[in-house]
Amino acid sequence: MFGLLEFTLLIGAGSFLAGLLGSLTGLGGGVIIVPLLTLVFHVDIRYAIGASLVSVIATSSGAAAAYLKEGYSNIRVGMFLEVATTIGALCGAFLATRIPTAAIAIVFGVVLLYSAWTSIRPEAEVPIHERTDLIALRLKLDGTYPADGKLVRYHVHRVPLGFGLMYVAGTLSGLLGIGSGAVKVLAMDRAMSIPFKVSTTTSNFMIGVTAAASAGIYLHRGYIDPGLAMPVMLGVLVGASLGARILPGATVGALRLVFGVAIAAVAAEMIFKGLSGRI
Repeated sequence: MFGLLEFTLLIGAGSFLAGLLGSLTGLGGGVIIVPLLTLVFHVDIRYAIGASLVSVIATSSGAAAAYLKEGYSNIRVGMFLEVATTIGALCGAFLATRIPTAAIAIVFGVVLLYSAWTSIRPEAEVPIHERTDLIALRLKLDGTYPADGKLVRYHVHRVPLGFGLMYVAGTLSGLLGIGSGAVKVLAMDRAMSIPFKVSTTTSNFMIGVTAAASAGIYLHRGYIDPGLAMPVMLGVLVGASLGARILPGATVGALRLVFGVAIAAVAAEMIFKGLSGRI
């Protein structure tokens, strides 16, 4: 058994790595925090989710400011899509208090497998559309991002599809205590044709608002323990801030591969323990 100090330091160190990897991959640190707390430290999954939601807010706070300053994040897109993710997060948090922990673990494992696949697969080229999306045009969602010393302009497409996927992402966030960055990046990069780095950085900006919406319900239910949430939050905040500094000049292919393999292994463990009723 760990003493209180050792327990706190180990959780802080693990949270630092979670924040760093979550920031670099755009998936959010929650995909590591919840399995770390439940499988390694044997924390009840609902308290792990509560601490993870706090850490997701810290991840967003640590990374979003740096990405915004560098000109990557699209704030108009993020604020518009947050309407869908916030509604979804409230629905997910409501469901989480009424679903057995074993079922939550199985769902979490499935989402982890999807996150691992998203992390490992090659990045697809952004499709080129000749026609401008009328909704994006009216809401002024198009933007620019820095690349090779100049600003590259891009157009946003298929806004309704992206909005619907964001509701799914918000529901997963509230249910599982993750930033659901994989779904957010999928919605923006693949569905809405937003460049990958813009999708990743805008996802980091959005996950904090999504998590805050559902964290209030967990706090009301008593599933946020300050003694657990504090080292998780501090570790993730430092890791996410470092990741934000590394990302613009980093080649993260090898990191994505290692991350994806590790997450797939954790997913299998979560699903097994959920099916066997040991969590």
